[in-house]
Amino acid sequence: MEKINPDLVIERIKEVKGWFVDGNAIKKTFKTKGWPSTVGLVSTIGTICQQFDHHPDYLLMKYAEIEVSFSTHTAGGITQKDIDIAIEINKYA
Repeated sequence: MEKINPDLVIERIKEVKGWFVDGNAIKKTFKTKGWPSTVGLVSTIGTICQQFDHHPDYLLMKYAEIEVSFSTHTAGGITQKDIDIAIEINKYA
């Protein structure tokens, strides 16, 4: 999968609520209602990642907040796969 042109990434990510470009990655912080919701969303994100065979650069879990970052290491930046997984995660958040 090839890296997307930076201008196109900015345009596409605008359509994915809450996600933003940070260097060579896309990121989002999810707010939850507390620990049980946080753990549940982390589990959901993990399941989606397995289905996509695409895993985050990192996932930071706090009591009522999750920060997640995606890029495609083999492409050296952001690909359509990163955008697609962001869209899918948003369906459950």
